[in-house]
Amino acid sequence: MTAILQDPIFHDEAKAREWLEARVWPNGPVCPHCGVASEHVTKLEGEKHRPGLYQCNECREQFTVTVGTVFERSKIPLTKWLAALFLMTASKKGISAHQVHRMLKVSYKSTWFMMHRLREAMRPAMPPAIGGNGKTVEMDETYVGGLERNKHRSKRLPSAYGGAGKEPVITLVERGGIVHSHHVPTVNVKNVGAILDAQLNEGGLLYTDDSKIYRTVKPRHRPDATVMHSAKEYVRGDVHTNTVEGYFSILKRGIMGTYHHVSQQHLKRYLAEFDFRYSTRAKLGVDDERRAAALAAGIKGKRLTYRRPHSEEGQTSSH
Repeated sequence: MTAILQDPIFHDEAKAREWLEARVWPNGPVCPHCGVASEHVTKLEGEKHRPGLYQCNECREQFTVTVGTVFERSKIPLTKWLAALFLMTASKKGISAHQVHRMLKVSYKSTWFMMHRLREAMRPAMPPAIGGNGKTVEMDETYVGGLERNKHRSKRLPSAYGGAGKEPVITLVERGGIVHSHHVPTVNVKNVGAILDAQLNEGGLLYTDDSKIYRTVKPRHRPDATVMHSAKEYVRGDVHTNTVEGYFSILKRGIMGTYHHVSQQHLKRYLAEFDFRYSTRAKLGVDDERRAAALAAGIKGKRLTYRRPHSEEGQTSSH
């Protein structure tokens, strides 16, 4: 893992800034204040100006490549930010904040927050719809959390079975394509229907298990075929949910093996992290460099203040 940190962009601030500018501004600098393009922007150089500073000739505001991104106003060097970004995108099952903290020599508290900022950057503002055009989509639900029997007796729920005490997650996976996961309050017809309305293109195939919920949504969203898990049927020709279940295995190995505990308030960000890596996996022709570049391009407009993650839940558990 440390070999990935030998590139100069992880040691030289100027090279780190140049690398980021090329990904955030592929067609030249763009003013984050008024949106004008490079022909109306001037780079301010010389000893009087800090490196990487630009000025917009239209609104007269000054800015750097980090303004309006998850890196804005951070006192952590950009080289450290890029190192954390590469480590997160290259680790299939995730990497813990403690591990990144030890590798980058950044405080644990700052590292934890850096990683949540990067997870926020992985969340698409408007997730693209999937399926359609003869493509096959699989849909299933899972429950994230520890087993009730592993808890202290005083903390166990009375109904210690199935998804008791766990957080429900609904996931859509396009075979040979991308994935969308959703943390929902409960798995019911209303929530499943809303996800299908927003995420599923018409004209493809939808496969699920034999849960009654999937068979009672709006007729146009009902599965084209189901596998009867209740009768121990898991594959019938091309009909199965093995792809989405394979995704769940990666998600759960990462959460249980790397993070150990994920809070309810932050689960959506961890889902975004695993969705992002799966949707930019090697099988789709995306290597570590291109995956990192895709995340760098997604940092715009995702600023997250330091208090916001903590205000959602107070002191979170260590990850």
